[in-house]
Amino acid sequence: MSTSATSNLPVRKTLDHSAHFHGRFGATYFITICCQRRGVNRLCPDRVANVLFETARRYHASQRWYPKLLLLMPDHLHMLIGVPGDAQLSNLIRDFKRIATRIVKIDWQRNFFDHRLRHDESLAEKFEYICQNPVRAGLVGPNDRWRYILLPDDR
Repeated sequence: MSTSATSNLPVRKTLDHSAHFHGRFGATYFITICCQRRGVNRLCPDRVANVLFETARRYHASQRWYPKLLLLMPDHLHMLIGVPGDAQLSNLIRDFKRIATRIVKIDWQRNFFDHRLRHDESLAEKFEYICQNPVRAGLVGPNDRWRYILLPDDR
């Protein structure tokens, strides 16, 4: 491929995942992590889901993070997690992705999306928004429970 052909491609912006002032005291984040290949069911086979959920539980038990919600979609996942003030979010997500890659061969996109919930944002609103994702995608009906979800009571 010639250089001129590649120069027309958009350049993906590198996201800043460093701890900001408020995050230094602990924070809750809305995280989205996508698989490299979109449109392919990589995360919802039971074996893969079990590994991801068990890893999240171990992170909780070791106090690396505090999951409020982990929801798997076929090609991406959403999390609401509490993070201790001394934690480096990018390292937590990097290690989580590495474990999944090593055990169940997930090929993740290079980065992830994070949004720190601020005091005026409702955790309940974000929780409901994430829980409706399988409904919006047509994977379950509005009154059905999506089975690829880890809630605090499931730990």
